[in-house]
Amino acid sequence: MINDKLPKIWYGGDYNPEQWDAPVWAEDERMFKLAGIDVATINVFSWALIQPSEDTYDFSSLDQLMDRIYKNGTYVCLATGTGAHPAWMAHRYPEVTRVDVKGRKRKFGGRHNSNPNSPVYRKFAAKLAGKLAERYKDHPALVAWHVSNEFSNYDYSDLSEAAFRVWLKDRYGSLDALNKAWNTRFWGHTFYDWEEIVLPSELSEEWDGNRTNFQGISLDFRRFMSHSLLECYKIESDAIKEHSPNVPVTTNLMGFYDELDYFEWAKHMDVISWDNYPSLDTPVSFTAMAHDLMRGLKNGQPFMLMEQTPSQQNWQPYNSLKRPGVMRLWSYQAVARGADTVLFFQLRRSIGACEKYHGAVIEHVGHEHTRVFRESAELGKELGQLGDQLLDARSAAKIGIIYDWENRWAINLSSGPSVALDYVNEIHKYYDALYQQNIEADMIGVEENLFKYEIVIAPVMYMVKPGFAEKVEAFVKAGGTFITTYFSGIVNENDLVTVGGYPGELRNVLGIWAEEIDALLPGMSNEIVMDKAWGNLSGSYKCDLLCDLIHAEGAEVLAEYGSDFYKGMPALTVNNFGEGKAYYVATSPEAEFLKGFLANLCADKNIQPLVAAPEGIESVQRVKEGVSYLFLLNHTTGDLSSDIGATERTDLLTGNKVSGSAVVPARGVLILSDKK
Repeated sequence: MINDKLPKIWYGGDYNPEQWDAPVWAEDERMFKLAGIDVATINVFSWALIQPSEDTYDFSSLDQLMDRIYKNGTYVCLATGTGAHPAWMAHRYPEVTRVDVKGRKRKFGGRHNSNPNSPVYRKFAAKLAGKLAERYKDHPALVAWHVSNEFSNYDYSDLSEAAFRVWLKDRYGSLDALNKAWNTRFWGHTFYDWEEIVLPSELSEEWDGNRTNFQGISLDFRRFMSHSLLECYKIESDAIKEHSPNVPVTTNLMGFYDELDYFEWAKHMDVISWDNYPSLDTPVSFTAMAHDLMRGLKNGQPFMLMEQTPSQQNWQPYNSLKRPGVMRLWSYQAVARGADTVLFFQLRRSIGACEKYHGAVIEHVGHEHTRVFRESAELGKELGQLGDQLLDARSAAKIGIIYDWENRWAINLSSGPSVALDYVNEIHKYYDALYQQNIEADMIGVEENLFKYEIVIAPVMYMVKPGFAEKVEAFVKAGGTFITTYFSGIVNENDLVTVGGYPGELRNVLGIWAEEIDALLPGMSNEIVMDKAWGNLSGSYKCDLLCDLIHAEGAEVLAEYGSDFYKGMPALTVNNFGEGKAYYVATSPEAEFLKGFLANLCADKNIQPLVAAPEGIESVQRVKEGVSYLFLLNHTTGDLSSDIGATERTDLLTGNKVSGSAVVPARGVLILSDKK
């Protein structure tokens, strides 16, 4: 569990009492008890209050809050306050504010506006974190540390440029190695002095966000900035651990956020936490995939749902309300997929500035007689009744889907073949095909042990890093099933093409050669035509986006293209390699094809759906000490039934015994334990 002071699913969220006068605090305390709130995340943006000047610290208000919160029966996830630097710091030390991609020097304002490579910023941030840890390390309310908030935003200042050169020297050792890695003889870019290297901004190599003349330079810059921001996290975490080594330290991640390599960050976090903000029309399978990614960052370790809204966001184009029951439903979706906390932003609504319309447990009306508060209190009561039963329960998935941030960066930066290629969307197609059939999958990184799984899926594995191809070959040779797709095996870790024919280092295990890649215009499509019926697949299926023109080199052709000048060329192949099989999907197929294709592979490996259920039911399993906890979540507005088999299970939420056909109420949840 996260901290044995509180052996249950934590319930609460961000609390900003500094925005209110003391009489409101007493009312908050009363309502927290009504709602079952047991954890408050405080001090997220309080740097300016705690440190009103360079040499002055004032902890009196925070001392009072820590004591009051604990006296009320609530624990504290204590933030370091460094999510926004004080105005005095930016005024006295202008270097602490960022320079943006257009070369504009930012002034004080907003948040996430700090230069991660400013020694001044780092010094003050580490000092504050250390002082907080020294002061509160033994406070009975403390259960976790929260460093800064939603780390983000690249910097293009002279300080970062100088730090980039140092980082490059460490990475490459010599200019000869760097010039080779970046292919700088293209367009006469050869560097003869480290000082000649500049950041890839709109003043040099980049435009329109991810457009760049030199992919290698821009790719390394993203690695460097992820590293720079991680260093800011680490200096605060290290300062905390000097005084408080046994209290877990985290920071709130943001799912599939593009700019930071969270697999690298996870190595330095005691527990993963993240902020989940789907919109009304976000596919529930996409949210499920994001939860699974957060779980996968630390090899399946349960995570913290650090933020979600009880009702609505304020920053999306259309900030729809969560319909009755949805907040509870989505909270249990997080728990089902590995969350050991259910926390909100925010506990009381702000009255001013840009988040005053962001949902909260306590609305502007200020009392408990609201729909949102009633739903929050009901959920708090349920989570209290669950106790510690689900804590530390793990996934038992036999399928791993590979996601890699550096691969995503390289695809986004690629000059071709199609602006419509969206790496995350293509991964979601495969994930969703399993989700719709109630088949579990883990989201994993390229460093994960593949032998934990029967099937490994790596859509659009454009970049093949050192050792990955050998790992795949060993996995398949030992009996594993590996699937990859079009636009895979093209480049190495420096975004240099692997010569000798696509898919490069994966060519041997796949038994194919991809000669050309055709990009289809919007509205264009081709067909995947099955040579003969194969399990759940027969006839023809639509495909679009990209079509690899491939030749079988030992692989068996299972399907062909149905039109255009490459009609009859392979669209789906399988290569028997050792004891296992490697599949190549040469295009982007429609959903029905993927469902049938993956169902065939699961049947071959005897991987069964968790339940037989209609569309709209999400099924997830967590396992702990030999006990299976089967979650059934109904994402529709009508009651639905699922066949859970003959084994009798107990619903943890009602105590009812269930077997055979289980009825899940509209927007309802069952948590079914097989414990005897």
